Amino acid sequence: MTVEASGTAPETPEPETKDWTWVLQRPCPDCGLVAADIPEGDLAAAIRQASIPWDYVLQRDDVRLRPAPQVWSPLEYGCHVRDVCRRFAQRTQLMLDIDDPLFDNWDQDATAVQERYWDQDPQVVRAELASAAAQLVATFASVPQGAWERSGRRSNGSVFTVRTLGQYLLHDLVHHIWDVRR
Repeated sequence: MTVEASGTAPETPEPETKDWTWVLQRPCPDCGLVAADIPEGDLAAAIRQASIPWDYVLQRDDVRLRPAPQVWSPLEYGCHVRDVCRRFAQRTQLMLDIDDPLFDNWDQDATAVQERYWDQDPQVVRAELASAAAQLVATFASVPQGAWERSGRRSNGSVFTVRTLGQYLLHDLVHHIWDVRR
């Protein structure tokens, strides 16, 4: 069964409550990425590569169709990935500029509703995602050699280095392509 998102708010998926930081210790059984195996020097290229499929996904005829009422459509996933790219470029730059910053909380589910992901123009999202991914790639490509172990923290206590933040966000990009292909 598929459900087309319309101008009215579709059923809200269950909020994401998993702490996905485990992907830094072991392979993802779903998408198969072994994030910890991606060397810091390869992160910019890997992020670039992982963002390419979104150009095609956001042109699909079924871009607004949800595979089930509680599962985001490819468009909604695309909006989320665009926002992940923006947020992680900011967080990475913050880690490069400030010693051990505390990241602002981000409720991705509330953002999806507030920004009406289901109602956005796929071609606008396509361009915005490409731009956000390019900025993210540029941010990681410009990390100085001695800065990869600089740290930052989420409010739940999770600590990242620039390297592990890049590996973590790379998993997000790869995993969401897996989500829209399954």
